[in-house]
Amino acid sequence: MKSFLNQRYRALAVAVALFSGALSDASAQARPNVIFIVADDMGYADLGTQGARGFKTPHLDRMAAEGTRFTQHYVAQAVCTASRTGLMTGAYPNRLGMQGAYNHTSRDGIHEDEWLLPEMFKARGYATAGMGKWHLGTRLKFHPRRHGFDEWLGIPYSNDNTKYHPSLAAEMPPLPFYDGEKIIELDPDQSQFTERFTTRAIEFMERHTTQPFFLYLAHVMPHVPIFASKKFKGRSALGLYGDVMEEMDWSVGEIMATLRRLKMDERTLVIFISDNGPFLSYGEHAGSARPLREGKLTVFEGGVRVPCLVRWPGRVPAGRVVPEPLIALDWMPTLTELVGGKSSTLKIDGRSAKGLLLGQPGATAPHAALFFYSGTALQAVRSGPWKLHFPHPFITVAAEPGRGGKPSNFGQLAPTAITQSGVEGIATRHGYRVEQLPLSLYNLDDDPGESRNVADAHPEVVRRLSAAAALAREDLGDSLQNITGTGLRAPGLDTSTPPL
Repeated sequence: MKSFLNQRYRALAVAVALFSGALSDASAQARPNVIFIVADDMGYADLGTQGARGFKTPHLDRMAAEGTRFTQHYVAQAVCTASRTGLMTGAYPNRLGMQGAYNHTSRDGIHEDEWLLPEMFKARGYATAGMGKWHLGTRLKFHPRRHGFDEWLGIPYSNDNTKYHPSLAAEMPPLPFYDGEKIIELDPDQSQFTERFTTRAIEFMERHTTQPFFLYLAHVMPHVPIFASKKFKGRSALGLYGDVMEEMDWSVGEIMATLRRLKMDERTLVIFISDNGPFLSYGEHAGSARPLREGKLTVFEGGVRVPCLVRWPGRVPAGRVVPEPLIALDWMPTLTELVGGKSSTLKIDGRSAKGLLLGQPGATAPHAALFFYSGTALQAVRSGPWKLHFPHPFITVAAEPGRGGKPSNFGQLAPTAITQSGVEGIATRHGYRVEQLPLSLYNLDDDPGESRNVADAHPEVVRRLSAAAALAREDLGDSLQNITGTGLRAPGLDTSTPPL
């Protein structure tokens, strides 16, 4: 009798174990780890798989081979604060009043009522950690720890907001380096940024092998000023910029190796993008957007179309190249649906692309039209292969790009010339000139470099895209036409506490 009971007990134990394993597998499917890696000012052509020259990105290339490469992935605006606002909230940044790039004097920041990616993950039971650049507010009330991150290591704004600024160094304060809400260093060694953030990211992963986690690795590089550590300096054939990119590729390789070592590969979704296109005025210290036109601070493809790699073994198809347009606004609703998280109670603009991400049959791009703002100015709209630019001023690099970390064309840009673009003050400091673009229509399938204006040949397309833009203006506004949108929200404001 005792033997029979023992056999029954062992059978029950095996059944319980199998059932528990099934639950564990189901839980891993429902709540995968998510690692979101964001480069700063990396160009569209700065991947080996997209034509990088003078340096190698074997780990990113492997990520592309083992996952999916989205070749038409956009950011909401081609400048740091605005771009990250769109990514973190799923809302067009101009809807939230989050324009340009905050600095140490800024009093605005992300409003406490907005629902951010780390808050969504935290509410779903995830451990959350961020490291790198924040840039959603430089006062304590806007700190990452106040908006869903359990852990934070990094800087509050761009790394040129320091003694290294090429023209404003004398008025810049020391750069604060935070661990949590505590400043642990001032003016840290920037050549160690990539390695320090990578090391902390790996430590976080090692501490959370059983609890699902969200890891936001927002690299400071290759935003100017650029630095590489000793073991990478002089390594590439492209000089310092190539060295910096090879070190960033190394970082991705270390993250991937850690997933394999910890046996978390199949339950971890990894996403890699850039926050906007390259800072072309810095010449040899900037990346490339070939074959796209222009770069950072413009709504041309080189400014808003960025690299995008997604890897999740067994769930995201391997070796796939997807040309359907996505925008960074879509990551919030996509990841929310993927993990069963809580959605924002406020209106956002992103739409779930879960079907497209997972390669489900019949899945298509989630938007009929994408709208490209510079600050509060609606400058372009895309629908299908067509992209319509409305008349607007834009910035472009002078004849001689910068060298040695200095931008070109110092002081030759009139600040009033781009008042409507939302980046006033930025361009004057970074050596651009202003040109005027007329109404222009481009077919991006045939002309990704936006070089052939076919507006006269396709008046019906101009009318259709203009009608879509008119609806967007009612909601989001347009300073080019002096329209205030009905769907705008105010950013957060803090005048009482000192800046970070």
